Amino acid sequence: MEIGELIRDLRKARGWSQGRLASAVNEAYGTTLTREYVSNWECSKVKPGGFYLAALSAVLDVPLAVLENEVQRRTFLTDVAGVAIAPVVASDLLSAGFAARLAGGPSPDAWEAKLSTYGTEYMSMGAADIQRRVSGELVVVQQQLDQPRLWSVAARLMTLYAKTFPGSDGTKAVEWYRLAAQAADESGDADTRVWVRGRAAIALGYEGASLGVADVLADQALAIGSNKPSLGLLNAIYGKAHAAALRGDTATAHRLDEQGRRIFDTAGSYEQTSDYAVPYWRLNVFRSLLLARLGDEKGAVEAQEQARTELPEELPRFATHLELHRGLMLARSGDRAGGVAYAETAMAALPPEKHSLTLRMLMDEIRA
Repeated sequence: MEIGELIRDLRKARGWSQGRLASAVNEAYGTTLTREYVSNWECSKVKPGGFYLAALSAVLDVPLAVLENEVQRRTFLTDVAGVAIAPVVASDLLSAGFAARLAGGPSPDAWEAKLSTYGTEYMSMGAADIQRRVSGELVVVQQQLDQPRLWSVAARLMTLYAKTFPGSDGTKAVEWYRLAAQAADESGDADTRVWVRGRAAIALGYEGASLGVADVLADQALAIGSNKPSLGLLNAIYGKAHAAALRGDTATAHRLDEQGRRIFDTAGSYEQTSDYAVPYWRLNVFRSLLLARLGDEKGAVEAQEQARTELPEELPRFATHLELHRGLMLARSGDRAGGVAYAETAMAALPPEKHSLTLRMLMDEIRA
């Protein structure tokens, strides 16, 4: 196997885009690797040198000798590729799925408790940790889908799983969001159908990814649940607002912001630290970026200050979001170098294990 093919397979096994792999190397080693250069490696147009082989070894968690030596690569593929390159068919996942089917699996109430735990842990854990654990849960819950209530559980787990993939490449994350929406429909539960679509819409709109899909899912949520204020509806509205802002439709974005604030007054969360909640501080994180994108500096700063008054100390990643919004404001005002420097300083202050896919996408937006 050529080195480029192995790099591609290891990257895809992690659910990473070429840009995400380049970012991982850059963040770990302070380089300026581009997506195009990763593409050249994978197409065997150029081979990575010694420095980049060492970097890839660390970032992709594969022995350096495997990358350097063709014989070692063949041995690696024969002995361990099943686990390293195809984690979804790893023996522990297969055994968990069969064991769940034989035992009947967790009860619906137990699944709801699991969802609550994952919703809390997502706020502070890294995407890779969540992805590995949720993939196992999806293997188990699919053995129990003869119960409509568990289609609702599966749909919400799929939505969380989608968040662990980069949205910018418009493939894996969107594929899972669409699948989650279909699973929600199987549940027959309107609240789940609205929430899944709304959560996908705000994720894509906030990240500035696949805006057409964000709009479609948001519109579906609005059609299903327009008569009942809910967190799903709130997320859908802000997903559409971010998409409008990124397209330059200022009037629509402001109108949706006002609509979202009215819904929040009825449906806002008391729960502070769950991905399934939208408390006041998180609403203002949504609004901070939205208003920064719209060039409303006064409104954005006010939203940032409001968010900080209630942001839990144990969630430093979201404080970094607010700092990146300020970097975006600087860049949009004409001080691109200052905005990038401000944002990079904020990212450097956050421990690398707390960095998220969304933060990296915000950095790309500021640099652009």
